[in-house]
Amino acid sequence: MVVPVFNEQEVITETHRRLSGACAAAASDDYEIVYVDDGSRDRTWLMLNEIAARDGHVVAVGLSRNFGHQLALSAGLELCRGERILMIDADLQDPPELVLQMMEKIDDGADIVYGQRTERLGETAFKRGTAAAFYRVLDRLTDVDIPQDTGDFRLVTRQVLEALKQLPESHRFVRGLFAWLGFRQVALPYVRQERFAGETKYPLKRMLRLAIDAITGFSTVPLRAALWLSMFGFVVALGIGAYAVGSWLFFDTVRGWSSIVGVIALFASAQLLCLGILGEYIGRMFMQSKGRPLAIVREVVSHPSTKTIP
Repeated sequence: MVVPVFNEQEVITETHRRLSGACAAAASDDYEIVYVDDGSRDRTWLMLNEIAARDGHVVAVGLSRNFGHQLALSAGLELCRGERILMIDADLQDPPELVLQMMEKIDDGADIVYGQRTERLGETAFKRGTAAAFYRVLDRLTDVDIPQDTGDFRLVTRQVLEALKQLPESHRFVRGLFAWLGFRQVALPYVRQERFAGETKYPLKRMLRLAIDAITGFSTVPLRAALWLSMFGFVVALGIGAYAVGSWLFFDTVRGWSSIVGVIALFASAQLLCLGILGEYIGRMFMQSKGRPLAIVREVVSHPSTKTIP
């Protein structure tokens, strides 16, 4: 299990109890829990040290400062050693006991099992509404099929994790990266619980930052906005031009009005068109600069007499 932690002194003891119980039920004594302290300012790091000192299954990782949830999670994924890796937050909103059902789905052939929320207990109507809107807007803007109403709570195989580690970008939306990888992905519906203790570490400011990382990391639609606006502008320019000419022919209008309006509309559309073309090229450079591999190979199958592909 990989668990990013930030200022969770109120819940960390109960979190470790439940995570340990879930791990023991799923893997007997063959498990590891990697806690990544993301620059906590309370007693969380001291408590993790105490837990690691008495529990040989625990690895406590302390980051030098607060880097953010997604980078803390990525740091834990770089260090963990399991053949199956569960990502889970420390607040116990995602029940760790579901790992048993997730393991069964991996046994049945899945590569990724992600928790999909059917209900979100203890959250405000604003939080539920904005989360639902975010995932639906993201689905419209991106070419990658990112499952709706999901977080980072998921179980993956070692092969999937090694593929993820090939993706070098620093502005991360981890659940989107897993969706981009492909493989056999299966949903596990569940009811998200209330926080066990403490307060959320995702206020509105961080939610907006995560949304921006998600959209800019998987979509060039914002860069293409000028191109679509230019097309709309040309249609409007034609309409205004026709109206201006008609007004000049059939009505008593101010001299020069029609030519000024037509020229402004035409050149505004031309400028938007140029910005749209630049956006297309910048978008391609932006996606190329991420350095993602062109494709991910899940499996190679050949006849026993065929030489193995290296």
